[in-house]
Amino acid sequence: MEDILQAVERILQDKPLASIQWFVLSQSWLGKTYDEMAEVSGYRNNYIKEVGSELWQDLSVALGKKITKKNLHLALNKYLQDKMSDQENHSHQKLGEESSLEMVSSDLFSASEIEFPSGPVPLGSPLYINRPPLEELVCHEILHPGCLIRIKAPRKTGKSSLLNRMIAYAREQDYQIVYLDFQEADQDVFASLDKFLRWFCVNVSRQLNLLPCLDDFWDTEMGSKVSCKIYFEAYVLQYIDHSPLVLALNEVHRVFEHPNIAQDFLPMLRFWHEQAKQDQIWQKLRMVVVHTTEIYIPLKLNQSPFNVGITITLPPFTLNQVQNLALSYRLHWAADSEGAKRLVPLQAMVGGHPYLVSLALYHLYQEEMTLEMLLETASTPVGIYSQHLRELLSLLQKEPELMSAMQKVILTDEQVELDAIAAYKLESMGLVQLNGNQAHTMCELYRLYFSQQLGKQNTTNGSGKLLKDK
Repeated sequence: MEDILQAVERILQDKPLASIQWFVLSQSWLGKTYDEMAEVSGYRNNYIKEVGSELWQDLSVALGKKITKKNLHLALNKYLQDKMSDQENHSHQKLGEESSLEMVSSDLFSASEIEFPSGPVPLGSPLYINRPPLEELVCHEILHPGCLIRIKAPRKTGKSSLLNRMIAYAREQDYQIVYLDFQEADQDVFASLDKFLRWFCVNVSRQLNLLPCLDDFWDTEMGSKVSCKIYFEAYVLQYIDHSPLVLALNEVHRVFEHPNIAQDFLPMLRFWHEQAKQDQIWQKLRMVVVHTTEIYIPLKLNQSPFNVGITITLPPFTLNQVQNLALSYRLHWAADSEGAKRLVPLQAMVGGHPYLVSLALYHLYQEEMTLEMLLETASTPVGIYSQHLRELLSLLQKEPELMSAMQKVILTDEQVELDAIAAYKLESMGLVQLNGNQAHTMCELYRLYFSQQLGKQNTTNGSGKLLKDK
């Protein structure tokens, strides 16, 4: 994919592509329809089509032949083949160098132990699996002045790993970085909007090595939001150097739990993003918002930061990505088509969930059990997922309404209508997949386990039927 993007850059060297054009190009290359692109990106279908039409026209003019979405593969592969034949000797030399480097890298990796999967995947780790075009998309988007990127996915699906790679890329561009994790905020920080925004500004200042001077800019007559804006506009963005500032906000769903804060803070972020369209100083700010679920409180369309900018939703691993990860775990039996077939039951059991896949492959790498034994015991107290499943059950038990909602989901194979907040919370835990407020179990592992556990607590539903279990 990277070769294709570079090829298009060379073809359209006098007309740089916008991030949405990169997105349409990469998705088209992967065979996605315009409808699928619109669903993933949040843009309207008609707009996606217009972007695609203009892009194919530009490529047609540059190459002197008609380019369409359908013949894109053929045309660009032909272009790459022509370029390769012109530079054949150079390519062979470079290939030899890369092979040597690859061998050294492989030797270094094989000499080290693979660690138990926990937390974000370290930068440079071969255990990180790219999910094209997400990595390319966020790295291209962060280059745009005043951009707003939203990364949304359930727990333990790779949000922080993706965010860390985007931050590393931004650092390579000499951008300044501020990283705030709202889980670090004490509960009393959320006591009022004023206290929250002052905490927010102090943390930003200290990460930029600026002396917090809130009292010089804070004015109770104007209010906290305006004071915060002035603090950024007249101080933070003025006193950092000319390089852009990436404001990475992680675990933002913590703010959703405090409507008194969220209903002002989230529209404020949107306003800052829109300021960049008319005020050059705000173009230095690029914002990345990371969260597990949708916002719990209603916002007007012109207030929500989640219907502007670009939305990144992390998909589960495909079978091919599971196979690639298995090879990174040195499971050489997974290398061919037969190996891929052996991984199909694992993919089905955990639904391609990145953490659950990694945990299984780690135990197989340790040669503690066979894949068949792992799958047979997966939902039981002696299985490898027992601690993870107990943690999820404990979270449900603390909130009876979530327990009740989960019981509804596992009672049927059909999608179930849930209360919006319960649906979003279950989604943030990674227990269900949503289509609006319609929910179904995320994977077979959770269906089996919670059928067993919730069945122990309440063996009958309202009609006296046993809880369903396959």
